Amino acid sequence: MPKLTWSKRFKQKFDKWLRKHPELLDVVKEKLKLLAVTPNAHELNNHKLSGKLKEYRAISIDMDHRIVFQYISNDEVLLTSIGTHDEVY
Repeated sequence: MPKLTWSKRFKQKFDKWLRKHPELLDVVKEKLKLLAVTPNAHELNNHKLSGKLKEYRAISIDMDHRIVFQYISNDEVLLTSIGTHDEVY
């Protein structure tokens, strides 16, 4: 089970994002728990990114919002960004 680490940038973006979308807090908590336990769960839509973000992956919070992250090792995931599809890509 990988440890989830929040980058400084992610923390800043998360705080700002949460002020705009407080109704999604419980959904984000559940998605992050699932990422830590079952990273390839279908409901996460965990997928590789391409182009300048090819070293990163993303999961879906809902139809419009994503969390971008990077595997640091088999035991650690670094969360790097959160926002709408257009904001994070």
